[in-house]
Amino acid sequence: MAEIQTNGRSYESLLEKVLSMNIVSSDYFKELYGLKTYHEVIDEIYNQVSHVEPWMGGNCRGPSTAYCLLYKFFTMKLTVKQMHGLLKHTDSPYIRAVGFLYLRYVADAKTLWTWYEPYIKDDEEFAPGSNGRVTTMGVYVRDLLLGLYYFDTLFPRIPVPVMRQIVSNLEKMNLPTKPSGSTGDMSRGSEDTARRPPSVKASLSVSFGQRAPHRASTRGSSPVRRPPPSGYDRNERDEPQQRRSPRRSQSRDYYSDRDSDRLRERERERERDRYRERERERDYGNDRRSRRDYESRSRRSDYEDDRSRRDDRRSRSRSRSRSRSVQMERDHGNKEKAAATVNSNLAKLKDLYGDASNQKGDEGYGTRRDSSSEEVIKLGGSSWR
Repeated sequence: MAEIQTNGRSYESLLEKVLSMNIVSSDYFKELYGLKTYHEVIDEIYNQVSHVEPWMGGNCRGPSTAYCLLYKFFTMKLTVKQMHGLLKHTDSPYIRAVGFLYLRYVADAKTLWTWYEPYIKDDEEFAPGSNGRVTTMGVYVRDLLLGLYYFDTLFPRIPVPVMRQIVSNLEKMNLPTKPSGSTGDMSRGSEDTARRPPSVKASLSVSFGQRAPHRASTRGSSPVRRPPPSGYDRNERDEPQQRRSPRRSQSRDYYSDRDSDRLRERERERERDRYRERERERDYGNDRRSRRDYESRSRRSDYEDDRSRRDDRRSRSRSRSRSRSVQMERDHGNKEKAAATVNSNLAKLKDLYGDASNQKGDEGYGTRRDSSSEEVIKLGGSSWR
């Protein structure tokens, strides 16, 4: 079977977070786990639903029976055939109203007019709210299309071009293009509808251990609804304000002042947190800049140190080679001077004593002298022996 063209959102995120959490945690919704088919849920709507507001009326600030059953339909993912069966159902107008609510939350905004157009002028009467105000199904459907708020809760927003087309189609049919108010005020905090819980904490505190409003045990077992104390006079609410005890007004003023002080203190805490965050970001940016500067300076100094070391090595190698060449030149000059000195001394000795080799040759051919006889060695002149 063909499924309805949806807006692409998961069913957990279709409703507001507080309302969705209350529905899932309520005892009545847990009892609906036993309903397995589409027809069983329709029978439950027929037997139990008396209005289609999201919240209970009175002091029981929990999710309504209609919205628990609507959420059950979210989990079942209805088909096109099942949706037509809901919208055309003749047993109860609340079955049809739950079908229109399903489309407003789940269907693609571009297909809403196609679904709602056949029922824009429907004249079946019913009371959508718990206050008993009667309207027609056509007016209810038009308010679902034109309104963003529904009994103090929010619908998914319809895109502006699609809304312009819807308004243009209504003008062509000579129908009003403003909400009539059958689904509550068009803003938060309406007085004539079932009031929304003041906070998430308050709404969650009443949802656990709470039963549906149609159950007989709700009035006795509800943690919020308690029997009135002895001596309680219902007409006390109608007395003039000045006849009541001044303690109530004083306590209200005290709590309002305390709440305003808390709000101001919370705002100051937020300001301090924002200031600390800005300081941390500024310090972090300064640290990053100083770190980059330090790294660049260290890299530059390392490069200059390496360059100076290379220059020193080059200069030392040049000085060593230059000193070696000078030393070699000096050694060579000294050797030449020594050789010249030796040659000059030999020449002087030859001039003084003559050539020793020639004298030895002459002595070999003459008389032989005794080796034991005294030899006179002339070393430096006629006076040496």
